[in-house]
Amino acid sequence: MIEFIISPDGFIILLLLFLLGALGAALLKNNDESANYWSSFFAIAGSLWGVLFGLGSLFAVRPLLFTIGASPFSLLQFSFLIDKLAAFFVFIICLIALFCSLYGIDYVRQYYRKYSIGSLGFFYNLFIAGMLLVVTATNGLFFLLAWEIMSVASFFLVIYDRHEQENIRAGFLYLVMTHVGTSFIIAAFLLLYKFTGSFEFSLIRNGAGMIPGSVKNAVFVLSLIGFGTKAGIIPLHIWLPGAHPAAPSHVSGLMSGVMIKTGIYMMIRIFLDLLQPFPLWWGVVLLITGAVSSLLGVLYALTEHDIKKLLAYHSIENIGIILLGLGSALTFLSLQMPALALVGLVASLFHTLNHATFKSLLFLGAGSVINQTHTRNMEEYGGLIKLMPQTALLFLVGSMAITALPPFNGFFSEWLTFQALFQGIAAPNSQVIWIFVIAAGALAFTGGLALACFVKAFGAIFLARPRSDEAKHAKESSPFMLAGMWSLGALSLLFGVGSGYVSQVLQAVGGEFAVFQNLPAPFLHTEGGWITVGGFSSVFAPAIFLALLLALLAVVFAVNRLLSRRQTVRTGPTWDCGTDLTPRMEITSTGFARSIILIFKGILKPTMQKAVEYRDGESRYLPKSRMIKLGMNDIYEKYLYEPAQAFVLKFSLYAKKVQSGLINMYILYILIALVGVLLFSL
Repeated sequence: MIEFIISPDGFIILLLLFLLGALGAALLKNNDESANYWSSFFAIAGSLWGVLFGLGSLFAVRPLLFTIGASPFSLLQFSFLIDKLAAFFVFIICLIALFCSLYGIDYVRQYYRKYSIGSLGFFYNLFIAGMLLVVTATNGLFFLLAWEIMSVASFFLVIYDRHEQENIRAGFLYLVMTHVGTSFIIAAFLLLYKFTGSFEFSLIRNGAGMIPGSVKNAVFVLSLIGFGTKAGIIPLHIWLPGAHPAAPSHVSGLMSGVMIKTGIYMMIRIFLDLLQPFPLWWGVVLLITGAVSSLLGVLYALTEHDIKKLLAYHSIENIGIILLGLGSALTFLSLQMPALALVGLVASLFHTLNHATFKSLLFLGAGSVINQTHTRNMEEYGGLIKLMPQTALLFLVGSMAITALPPFNGFFSEWLTFQALFQGIAAPNSQVIWIFVIAAGALAFTGGLALACFVKAFGAIFLARPRSDEAKHAKESSPFMLAGMWSLGALSLLFGVGSGYVSQVLQAVGGEFAVFQNLPAPFLHTEGGWITVGGFSSVFAPAIFLALLLALLAVVFAVNRLLSRRQTVRTGPTWDCGTDLTPRMEITSTGFARSIILIFKGILKPTMQKAVEYRDGESRYLPKSRMIKLGMNDIYEKYLYEPAQAFVLKFSLYAKKVQSGLINMYILYILIALVGVLLFSL
C-alpha cells in the first residue's frame, strides 16, 4: 500500500483530492453547510494522504522523479522531484493542514450567511495544493506557476473578511509585496537560464560550474530578496503583520506555520543544492539577517496588544532563528567544514518543523478567543482561564514551546541552533568569530524577550478578571476546534520528547545533499534518543521530560498534603484597601511591556500621549482618570517604503508625460530608437 502512496499515481491522487475539494466547494457555494463539509472532508482526506506520502517518501531509498505531459517545450510539461527535502516539506504542509482543516469545520460557521463558504473552501484547498506544487516542482517555469497559485489563493483568503477596510488594505499590500518578490525570483531564474540554458533544476545543478562568480552573487541577492519577502525577513516583512491577522484563524495558522517556510525551502534548494560552491559572505549575510529579524521581530511583538499581530511578529522572529541555523550551515561549508554545516542545517530544519506546530497551535488558540470575544484587542480580555480552560491550557503549551521551555519542541531546536553558533565561535577562522558571537547573543536575547512577551500575552488573555462583557460570557471552544488544538499541542510535546529521533531523520534529509555525503566523521550524533554535538555536548529529551514530570508530581503531592492537613479554614473577603476590586486595577499588556519598550526606544521610536481628567476644574490634586496611549512608529515604512513610494510616484508622473497622445511624438520615439540601434550595432 505504501509503495502505491509514494508513487507518481499516489502524488497525483494527493493533488486531485485538494482539487476536488476546491471545485466541489465552488459548485456548492449557495449552500454554506454543504460547502463547508465538502471542502473540509477533502482537505482532511488530502492532508491525511499527504502525511502518509511525506513520511513514506522521507524513508524511501530513492527520490521520486516524474513528468506529466512530456514535451520538448518547458511550458507544456510539469516535472516533479520528491527527494527527502521535498518530502519533509510535504509532510509539514499536510500535517499542519490536517489539524487546521479539522479546526476549521466549526470555526467557519461564524461566516455562514455573511460570506460565501464555497469561496473560502475553494481558495483554501487551492492554497494547500499550490504549496505542495511549490515544494515539488523541479522546473523554474512550473515553479513560478505554482508560486503564483499559492500567492493568489492566499491573497483571496486574506481579504475574505472584506467588510473590514483594514483587511482589504492588508490584502493588497500583501499582493504588491509578493509580486515584488516574484519579480526578483524571475530575474534570478533568467540569470540562471542565460548561463545554463535551462530552467530544469537538475540541469542548473549540473551547469553550476559554468556560472561566473559575479552572476552567482547576483542570483543569491535576488533570491534572498525574492524568497525573503515571502518568508517575512526584516525589512521585507511589512505585509506580514497585516495579512496574517486579516485571514481567518485556521488560514493564519497555515500561512504562518507553512506558507512562509516555502521561502526557506527555496533558499535551501538554491543555495545548498544548486549553486555549490559559494563565497563566505553568503553565510555571513544570512547570519546577520537572521540575528536582526529574530531580535527586532520579538521587540515589535512586545509592543503589540493585537493578539494576532503579536503572533505574526513572532513569525518574523522565528524565521530569523531558522536563518541563523541556515546561515551557519552556509558559513561552515564555505570554510570547508561540512560536518559542522550539517549541524546548522539540521537545526534550521528542526526549527522549521517546530515553528509550524506551535505557531499553528497559537493561531488556533487566538482564533478561539477572538471567536468568543469578537475582538483582537488583548486589553479587552482577561479571566478566560475559568471560562475556556482547555484553550488556556493549550495556549500555555504553545507559549512554552515558542519560548523554548523544555520538554516542548522549541527548546531542542533552539538548543541545536546554539550548538551550531557556539561551534562558529570556537572555529579557527577569526574572520567570522564575531559574527557568530553577535548571532549567539541575539538568539539569547531573543529567547528572554520572547518569554517576557508570552508572559504578557497569557496574563492579559487568561488571568485576572474579564475586562469586557464579551469576555465575561465567553464559552469553551467546540469539539472540532479543540481537537485541532489538542493534536497540535500533543505534537509539540511529542516532537520535544522524541527530538533525538526527529533529529536523526533530519540528519538523513541533509545527508542527501552532495556536499554532506561521505563525511569522514559526522559532528552530529543522534542515536537512542540522544542528540550529541561533537562528543562533548548532548541532550536526552526523555530524561528531561521524566525529571520535570517527577518534579511536578512532587509539587502536587506536597501541596495536596499541605492543604489536607487538619486545620481550621476560615473564608473571608479579600482585603482590598477599602474599595472593590475591579479590572481597572489589573496591569494591562501595554503597561507590562512599557518598561521594555522604553529601554529600546531608540529602535522602536514609541510615541506617548497622556490625558488627565480632573474631578474639580479648579483643583489639580484629585484626578478622575489618567490615560496613557502608547503608539509605535514603523521605521521601515517611514524611512524605507514611504521614500520609495514617493520616488515611484514622481517617476511615474514623469513617465506619464511620454504618453502624450500625439502621433508625431510616437514617430519621433521610433526614429530615436532606430538611430540608437544603428549606433549600437556599429
